[in-house]
Amino acid sequence: LSQLPGWSVRPDGSIVIATGNDDALGLYRCTPYNSYGTAGESRPTRVLLKDPPAFTVRPKEEYFQEVGRELVVPCAAHGDPPPTITWVKVGSVGKSSAQVDGNSSLILHPLIKEQHGVWECTATNQVASVTTATSIHVLGTSPHAVTNVSVLPLLLAANISWEPGFDGGYFQRFSVWYTPLVRHPPRAHHDWVSLSVPAGAQHLLVENLQPDTSYQFSVLAQNKLGSGPFSQIVTSVPRGFPVTTVPPEPPAMTVHVFLSPPRALTANETVRGVLLRWDPPARASVALSGYALELRQDKGGWEVLERSIPGTDTQVLVPGLIKDAFYEFRLVAFAGSYISDPSNTVNVSTAGMEVYPSRTQLPELLPQPVLAGVIGGICFLSVAVIFSTMAACIMNRRRAARVRKRRQDPPLVFSP
Repeated sequence: LSQLPGWSVRPDGSIVIATGNDDALGLYRCTPYNSYGTAGESRPTRVLLKDPPAFTVRPKEEYFQEVGRELVVPCAAHGDPPPTITWVKVGSVGKSSAQVDGNSSLILHPLIKEQHGVWECTATNQVASVTTATSIHVLGTSPHAVTNVSVLPLLLAANISWEPGFDGGYFQRFSVWYTPLVRHPPRAHHDWVSLSVPAGAQHLLVENLQPDTSYQFSVLAQNKLGSGPFSQIVTSVPRGFPVTTVPPEPPAMTVHVFLSPPRALTANETVRGVLLRWDPPARASVALSGYALELRQDKGGWEVLERSIPGTDTQVLVPGLIKDAFYEFRLVAFAGSYISDPSNTVNVSTAGMEVYPSRTQLPELLPQPVLAGVIGGICFLSVAVIFSTMAACIMNRRRAARVRKRRQDPPLVFSP
């Protein structure tokens, strides 16, 4: 064995082959012996070299597909002996509804909301098993449940935070639901109270709670297609005022966080869209994280247009507005977990803008009712002039005809 690099014998008699190659192929027998001799050699054993599985086709890191359609995710591997390919959804309970075709590709048809998540493709043979993963995002669904809900009990209040689930491909909003737990409720069920969460926030402070009373909290996500499932229920007890006969110590200094809204928001028309400019907040006791831009169209509801504007920027270009529409814009500032009040609102109308031409080519100098009256008056005068000219021509022709007739008639002679 000393002539074979990487080969060694353990104290228990086992052979260790550090690197398998053609030198290791063959039949092996083990012969134990001591000072009295040996009882004979063992039965022969054969050493074979086999290849572990290796992927020849890996799925992409992410796939996005609409609900109800078909999604095919490829995965292939080779080895000696040939490996078996299996697919499984991470975290699923029970057997999934996935299908695998002859090329070991994952077939999801029709794609449903429950198939959203991480899927693993595993190749297995007698030598080893290897695994690769991909994330499948199912679009066009209601939101998924939020996760990691935590409640921090405070004085007569509680701070609820969470991690959002997948939004289903649409903007989602959150609401916090809570109810007190009492030993003898007046009714058989609890009354849940819901509080809306500001757009873009992932936490909410619930105030005016009763001390030393257990509360249940849950978070609900919603988008344009409906509501997702409630999160897991978390129970917490807000802190009450301490009971003591000793005069309380002076309260500690409270650090007040000041974050005023962005200032002097203005809008200017450019050849590429609407350019919004603003001044940073006048007061900010913590470092500014960024801005969020909100808009609403034709007096509708406010929506978040851009939530990741850097805190160092003081302008943003808004392209692609709909022509002949009325928009309102406003900004909010972020500093860590703090959100400022909205800035002043600016109004933008795309009617008559050069970059968004109106539906007609009529001048926009006069209001439409006045412009319609002017055009109607001009048309009426034109028709009146035409009829007057025609009447004058007809009268002139009749007068000329009478004159010609008089000239052709013989004169009347009266004899005495």
